[in-house]
Amino acid sequence: MVVKQANWTDGPTDGVAAAVHDFYERHPYPGAVDQLGEDQAETPERQARKSEHHLFWPKQPFREDRSILIAGCGTIQAARHARRWPRARVVGIDVSEASLDKTRLLRERHGLDNLELKRLPVEQAEQLAEQFDQIICTGVLHHLPDPDAGLRALRSVLAPRGAMHLMVYAPYGRAGIYLIQQYGRLLGLASTPSEIRDLMTALENLPKGHPLWPLLQKSPDFQYDSGIADALLHPQDRPYSVPQFLAFAARNGLRFGRWMRQAPYLPYCGAPRGTPHQRRLADLAPSAQYAAMELFRGTMLRHSAILYRDDEADHDEAVTFEGEAWLGYVPIRMPGTLCVEERLPPGKAGVLINSHHTDTDIYLPITAPEKRVVEAIDGELSIAALVKGKIGTEPSRVLFQRLWHHDQVVFDTSHQP
Repeated sequence: MVVKQANWTDGPTDGVAAAVHDFYERHPYPGAVDQLGEDQAETPERQARKSEHHLFWPKQPFREDRSILIAGCGTIQAARHARRWPRARVVGIDVSEASLDKTRLLRERHGLDNLELKRLPVEQAEQLAEQFDQIICTGVLHHLPDPDAGLRALRSVLAPRGAMHLMVYAPYGRAGIYLIQQYGRLLGLASTPSEIRDLMTALENLPKGHPLWPLLQKSPDFQYDSGIADALLHPQDRPYSVPQFLAFAARNGLRFGRWMRQAPYLPYCGAPRGTPHQRRLADLAPSAQYAAMELFRGTMLRHSAILYRDDEADHDEAVTFEGEAWLGYVPIRMPGTLCVEERLPPGKAGVLINSHHTDTDIYLPITAPEKRVVEAIDGELSIAALVKGKIGTEPSRVLFQRLWHHDQVVFDTSHQP
């Protein structure tokens, strides 16, 4: 693959673009590490890769040799994907040479021969002159002077039947961040080491009722300088509400597939089920449900979704429980799922949670027969085989639809006609 070496002046030349480039040269993000974590055992890691594959492509047979573009790869992300997917070809692009240098060190240290790195703005992705099976762009487009140009460029290198993982910031959960960003602009704060230290000291005196306070206690970004700078002193940062996110994807040639973690967006999961509005929520179109849940929860920091090209009319990766085809689905447990067996509700044998959820109201109580079914999920048996002799057809439909909604399982539907 031959790529023109991109100078920053080849891309957008306005002041915002130059400021963002300069910012990441001085503050590579996320905080660089000297090495990646220890290898995991082969079987659990393969199962995790299988789960991830079918999250993006329920209807396509499991593959490990895809081409993956990490757009705006920062210091670590491309190396992590190259190590996680050793048979894949991973290409990382970023505007920051400082960030790429950190990734090159990880590539050398871990022998990541499947990883290529290019200094290239996202807006110039078409210069790669190829298409990728998967594009991952998380925490990037909201920093561009023209996010639509960036997304159109990524769409142009997404292969037919490919999938994109896109994440951008959300407005309501980050309200405290935007208050302090504006505070910093009023004071003329710069992202120098001394200004960052002074800001950290000021944050220690922030009133506990301030909207930023919960994030100060939980987010690792507030524990180191480049994290503080990226969150509070960034020169360009615009969030997207759910309706704005969906419109952003649609006008740039992409079709919404699903949220990476969908339970917080669904009125069937957690606290919304107990409200007087549950039936009204259920009657809304999916996009309106998602918007309502963002407003109801009020704490979403980001929106992270799977998107497909909108010109692939026959490429439908939707999971449905209509008809009887679902009995042939092969469920695969998602990473981070576990069963709690203490302090259970009456009549329940366990409570399923996904540890990646930040909303503590999202959990799924199950009965003893349901628990036996869940414990038998091995990523190989179909639903029909799992439930045989344990629970009936309609209870099985309800159980697996609830497991799906609560981010407990993904499905391999590749054997379906």
